[in-house]
Amino acid sequence: MIDVIVTSKCREAEGICSFELTAADQRPLPAFSAGSHVDVHLPGGLVRQYSLCNHPEERHRYLLGVLLDPASRGGSQAMHEQVEEGSRLRISEPRNLFPLVHEAAYSMLFAGGIGITPILCMAERLAQIGAAFELHYCGRSAERMAFIERIRSSAFADCVHVHIDDGEAGQHLEAARVLSAPSSDSHLYVCGPNGFMEHVLGTAREQGWADAQLHREYFAAAAATTEAGGFEVQLASSGQCFQVPAERSVAEVLLEAGIDIPLSCEQGICGTCITRVLEGEPEHHDMFMTDAEKARNDQFTPCCSRAKSARLVLDL
Repeated sequence: MIDVIVTSKCREAEGICSFELTAADQRPLPAFSAGSHVDVHLPGGLVRQYSLCNHPEERHRYLLGVLLDPASRGGSQAMHEQVEEGSRLRISEPRNLFPLVHEAAYSMLFAGGIGITPILCMAERLAQIGAAFELHYCGRSAERMAFIERIRSSAFADCVHVHIDDGEAGQHLEAARVLSAPSSDSHLYVCGPNGFMEHVLGTAREQGWADAQLHREYFAAAAATTEAGGFEVQLASSGQCFQVPAERSVAEVLLEAGIDIPLSCEQGICGTCITRVLEGEPEHHDMFMTDAEKARNDQFTPCCSRAKSARLVLDL
């Protein structure tokens, strides 16, 4: 864990604030790569993940961009209402679950709204190493698009295409045209609202992009659809069995029983709680694992996923 001080809090756009963090002991912060995030421990015991959006060569600060989500589960509300310049926070070291493929011949970056945070860091890195790329930044209105002036004054401004929903029709994103005729050594990265991401990814697949070329990071899980019902989990190490009712998660049941399960996002986004499944068939609700990983049915996320079989035997 790292103790940091909020040295700056700035309004970047409607509903979006940036937070500059520096080490409380004034030492250089751990290095990070483009696409990384940190876990931020917030007042009230909440832990939330926020992408780093400053240049990955910087060690004197981390910069976060946080949208005040109307459907906030408490994290973004705490950041906006309780965290101020001078506040002291604890964060994790950076982790990267959304890395660049540096050997790509061409990179296509797509950001929707607050999804610009990891994408901006990627653009900074690609521009630094002289890689070929383009960035498509989409927003509902110009007033809601953070870091737009930073982007327009950047060294890679010529690689950026801005698409605004309430702007002129000629500048709207034509995903099918932009994603047509992909080369096998190109890679696509997308972050933003779930509907935006599914549109970009679905269009890419229709245009012939392979799944291995598609990279995404979700900020929120989609609403789970499942038939209500309980099931049983068994711990392989002890043989203990626990009933998981329809209204509770596996993680909640195990934590209540004193079984240690590392948790962070609690939505199946971050992958922190992934647990091996030795027997049984999981019902996957996470947005972290790939379709191929889910098809193997040898691991699942106990924070949100459930079971299709009557019992799951876990490697715990």
